[in-house]
Amino acid sequence: KPKNARSKRALAKKEPLAHENTKTVLLLRGTTCSSLIQDVLSDINALKRPYSVRFTKKNDLHPFEDASNLEFFSQKNDASLLLFGSHSKKRPHCMTWVRCFGGQVLDMLEVQVVKDTARTLAQFKSEKCKVGLNPLLSFSGTQFASPVSNQHTLAKSMFTDFFRGGESSTVDVEGLQLMINFAAGEDAQDGSPAKIRMRCWRIITKRSGQRVPRIEVEEMGPRIDFSMGRMKEAETGVWTEAMKKPKGVEARRKKNVGTDVVGDKIGRIHLGKQDLSELQTRKVKGLKRSRDGGTEEVADHTSIISAGDADSTSDVEVKRQKFAKFL
Repeated sequence: KPKNARSKRALAKKEPLAHENTKTVLLLRGTTCSSLIQDVLSDINALKRPYSVRFTKKNDLHPFEDASNLEFFSQKNDASLLLFGSHSKKRPHCMTWVRCFGGQVLDMLEVQVVKDTARTLAQFKSEKCKVGLNPLLSFSGTQFASPVSNQHTLAKSMFTDFFRGGESSTVDVEGLQLMINFAAGEDAQDGSPAKIRMRCWRIITKRSGQRVPRIEVEEMGPRIDFSMGRMKEAETGVWTEAMKKPKGVEARRKKNVGTDVVGDKIGRIHLGKQDLSELQTRKVKGLKRSRDGGTEEVADHTSIISAGDADSTSDVEVKRQKFAKFL
């Protein structure tokens, strides 16, 4: 229970909201950190700005052995996403991606940066994107769509949380200038998980002489390849609690109205029992019911006309066919 108004306001700010604010990423470094990891942290900070905070002071942290220090940083800075970089002989150029829920560590993923293929943001001389843009995220590879939870499915969920921007109801086409692609091939022959290749592209719109502009992409950096390391999945109960949505956030579901896989709206109409006898069809007189309830049959009638008045000498019978008329 708060003792004064100031502590009451501080606790009120930490209460869960129906519409949460944009998640902040906190970037930390260990006691031993290579120059490559420091450059990668700087580049990720540039991509995430203004929703990122970077600490340059050395921190003696071991996320998988003791996560209490990470939880302290998360609560102190109101940051639910943490990225910790370190370097050691056993795990060179190591980065640990951490997600928190309720001030506690939810799950973690450890990756190692491949030094031979890494290129920083400064090594690309192309034009950079503006600050604060929401990137387009794409994941290439069957590893990300595996039905069994593994390191790649956790990496897809983790990267989506880290690089997504703030929510908005409208989208400006001019703001779609950054695309981040994550690609993963097949697992190696020795059974080691496939590497994840991260590439950042700048989307350029040019005149095409038509209404739709011509789209080109240009790599702007950074270029990073990740090899998979340790992982810590979230507990089932905690994950269920973290994925729970408050009442009133989702729109009320309309009855018999839904969407298909493409996103088009489809509706379902329920009809009562139909009486086919009252169905309006083409009016054909030949099918008209007679007074006795049956359908009138069409017959040929032959009338015999005596022609005695016309020819007295011979009684000539003239037969005249009477064509049936449809009533």
